[in-house]
Amino acid sequence: MKKHSSKITAVLITLLILASCVKEDYFGLSPYGNIKDIVVSNQASNAKILTDSNKVIVEIPGGVDLSEIQIQSIKFSSFAKSETKAGDVLDLNTPQKITVTAEDGSIHVWEIESFIASVTPPLDNGDFSLWYKTASDYYEPGESASNTIWGTGNQGTQILGKLATTPFDIGGGNLAAKMETLDNGKLVGTFGAPISAGSIFTGVFNPDNIDPSNPQAAIEFGTPFIGRPLKLKFKYSYTPGTENKDKKGNILAYGDACDIYALLEVRLGGKTERLATAWFRSDQNQNDFTTQEVTFTYGELDNTYPDYMLPIGHDFVSTDSAAFILPTHITFVASSSFDGANFAGAIGSELILDDVELIYE
Repeated sequence: MKKHSSKITAVLITLLILASCVKEDYFGLSPYGNIKDIVVSNQASNAKILTDSNKVIVEIPGGVDLSEIQIQSIKFSSFAKSETKAGDVLDLNTPQKITVTAEDGSIHVWEIESFIASVTPPLDNGDFSLWYKTASDYYEPGESASNTIWGTGNQGTQILGKLATTPFDIGGGNLAAKMETLDNGKLVGTFGAPISAGSIFTGVFNPDNIDPSNPQAAIEFGTPFIGRPLKLKFKYSYTPGTENKDKKGNILAYGDACDIYALLEVRLGGKTERLATAWFRSDQNQNDFTTQEVTFTYGELDNTYPDYMLPIGHDFVSTDSAAFILPTHITFVASSSFDGANFAGAIGSELILDDVELIYE
C-alpha cells in the first residue's frame, strides 16, 4: 500500500506542478522578454507590470532616498536574460531602463519608474470587482496574473475538477468572492485530503514549494504594505456545513467556522515579526450579508487572546517599536473552513466576502 500511495502522490504532485505553471507557449525559440516580477527595497505595494507598454511602476514611501533603491529580486520570461540582477541599485529619481534579451535574441527595453506611496493605502481590488481568466480557463481575483495581490487555492484543486473559490454576483453585477468547502471524493480522501476549503489570501501560489503533507507550503503569504490601519472592515455571509470532520473523516465535537484575518508584519533581513493582528472567526450562521469591523491590536497579544491568533515560527515586534514602526507587509486570509489547511472542515460550508477595507480613522 505504501508504494501505491507514494506513486499516486507523485502523480498528483506532477499534475499540480504542470497545472500551476503559467506558461508563455511558443514553438521554437521564445520571443518573450518580459519582466514577470520585481521586488525592490522599501517597496510599499506589489509592482505594477504593464506588458503592453514594457513598463514597471513601483510605489515607494515618502522620505526614502530614491537614488539608492536596490533590486531584491527580479524574474524574467523563461529563457530570457538580462544584465540587470538582484542586488543592483537603481536611481528612481528618474525612470530607469532595463534591457531583456529573449531566447530568440530579440531585445526588449523596459522602463521602471516610481511614485510616492499613500500613508493610508487600501488593499488593491478589495471589493473583488476584478477577476481574470487563467490559462486553465478558471477565474482568479485581480486585473491579471502580473497585477494582483490576491491568490487562492484553486491552482491546487482545479486538477481535481474543483474550484473552491469563485467570483459571485451579489446583485447588479457587483462581484464578491465565494468560498466553499468541497468534497474531494473518496479516492483523494483515502490519501488524507478529503476536502478542499475555499480560500483567498494576499500572496502567491508557488508550485516549486509543493508539499503534500503541508498544503500551505506552496503559498507565499503577504504583499508589500506600509500603512497602520485602526480597523479591518468587510462584508460577509456565512453558512457552516452540517458535519465538521477531521482529515480521517471523524465527526468533530464542534462545528465548522469561517476565518477572516489580517496581519501586519515587519520583514527585514530575513526575519519576520508580527506588528498587528485583526482576526475574526465565527461558527454562526449568517444568511444575510452583513458588515463586520475588527480592531487591529498592535504589539504582543496577551493571554486573553486564543492561541490560534499567535504567530507561528516568529515573534512580535518589541513593545517600543509597536507604537510607531511601519509594517513592510500585510497578510490577509479568508477561508470557508478555519482548519481547511489541515483538510478538516464541513462539506458545504460557504463564505461570501466583499468590500474588504482598511480603516485609518
